[in-house]
Amino acid sequence: MKIKVKYFASMRDSMGRATDTVDLQEGCTVADVWRKVSANTLPDNTLVAVNMEYTNTAQGLREGDEVAFFPPVTGG
Repeated sequence: MKIKVKYFASMRDSMGRATDTVDLQEGCTVADVWRKVSANTLPDNTLVAVNMEYTNTAQGLREGDEVAFFPPVTGG
């Protein structure tokens, strides 16, 4: 199944791209998507959304879902 992936802010910079489309098996999770797109461990406190709703990396996915990764927000 095809999943669209988006990266925002510094994650987009570190990935070197804004989007990906990945092909994964039925029953995959957000964590599986991250493992497919990156050799690195998902940074702590990364925000994750599926179809524009915040969730966690255990969230199951379906054909055509959109997964977005946001770096932790800091401010001062």
